[in-house]
Amino acid sequence: MTYKGYEMVIGLETHVELKTDTKIFCSCPTAFGAEPNTHVCPVCMGYPGTLPVLNGKVVEYAVKAGLATNCTIARYSKEDRKNYFYPDLPKAYQISQYDLPLCEHGYLDIESEEGAKRIGITRIHIEEDAGKLVHDDSGTLIDCNRCGVPLIEIVSEPDMRSGEEAVAYLRKLRAIILYTGVSDCKMQEGSLRCDVNLSVRKVGEKEFGTRTEMKNLNSFQFILKAIDYEFHRQVDAIERGETIVQETRRFDSVTGKTSAMRSKEDANDYRYFPDPDLPPIIMSEERLRELQSAIPTLPDKRKRDYVERYGLSAYNGELLTSQIETADYFEAAAAKTKHPKLLGNLIISEVFRLLPPEGGDIPIPPESMAKIADMTGDGVINSGTAKKLVGMLWKEDADPVKLVEEQGLGQINDRAALAEVVAAVIAANPKSVADFKKGKLQAAKALIGQAMAKTSGRGNPNIIQELIDAELAEK
Repeated sequence: MTYKGYEMVIGLETHVELKTDTKIFCSCPTAFGAEPNTHVCPVCMGYPGTLPVLNGKVVEYAVKAGLATNCTIARYSKEDRKNYFYPDLPKAYQISQYDLPLCEHGYLDIESEEGAKRIGITRIHIEEDAGKLVHDDSGTLIDCNRCGVPLIEIVSEPDMRSGEEAVAYLRKLRAIILYTGVSDCKMQEGSLRCDVNLSVRKVGEKEFGTRTEMKNLNSFQFILKAIDYEFHRQVDAIERGETIVQETRRFDSVTGKTSAMRSKEDANDYRYFPDPDLPPIIMSEERLRELQSAIPTLPDKRKRDYVERYGLSAYNGELLTSQIETADYFEAAAAKTKHPKLLGNLIISEVFRLLPPEGGDIPIPPESMAKIADMTGDGVINSGTAKKLVGMLWKEDADPVKLVEEQGLGQINDRAALAEVVAAVIAANPKSVADFKKGKLQAAKALIGQAMAKTSGRGNPNIIQELIDAELAEK
């Protein structure tokens, strides 16, 4: 995306809460939604004299995420103290990783409407989450339940050039994490959130501009809006002769604007040093092989299979594999239909429209969706009726074949009957015919829409279009 001769440069820092039963350094539970300050203990509250003990599951999950994103896994890594004023982290420092992270130099491939692209992953490291500040009329309260919940931070290279690419990267990353089972990635609960680093430069320039960071975005829609606003804000500021300041900014989802929070700290301001209470993390070759063998079939392999076996486009394959449940559902239905490509299109257009943004269960049995695809592909119903059936079955389970028979939803393919409908529509709409003669091609689409309406949406749209084109050509 360009604006006034500028392009954006985007890198993402994605925080993922790991799906462990207990916290990273203590035995407190990690369950979401508990009463404030009930999932805490002296360790995660930072009491003097307490000692952290690393949860081995955290390392396992982080390594799985690294393997699934083509990272190099460190055989030796350590944990560091990141010193900063955290009002919601009682011990006033965070245990993270600095110069020796668990995973480095990975990548993942995205597929957007602009085509395929590889996005580099700089590093993946483990760290503990901070608590939560709750603001109300009485002031600011602190809930420490989240203190010590294990995170991985996944830092991308600045390889993205549009909001669409950033969202495609995040969707792909989320899919991979879900496939590996290391997190539930519930964005509405904050278990997957990202910071967007964005700068601008003239198209063709090699040097990066000054970047700003937008913190804790947990919605694909908000990410797109934040990127779009910040891109235009920076370009307009530069054009006015202003200097872009390196800073952390907040995105307001109500106004759709970003605003300054604080000047951005550099890494050396955190005064990192190795945590003296935690031993180094040693990853043996044997353990690494075990974790590698536990990685399931990932989205890219499934996508290639769909392209080769079913003739799907790479972009549609990317969409269908973005949720493991959706991919499983598609495969179950594809095994029962003669028209898997049509099935894929139906799931993308209709099922995705009805599912919530975070995904969920599809209430229509795969066999029923396969029947809808077969009836559509065989010309028994048209695509409009197929969409209508999906909506009906979403609310109440039924046999789609019987619904078509009982409610008279079958497609009208009789050319003579459709010719009568077309003739009546053209006779009743002389203005549309006149508009078409003047070169307004949309007039033909309006006539097709009216003919479809006269058949209650059951007419064969291809035959209707042929007949209308022929009639207009004669006139």
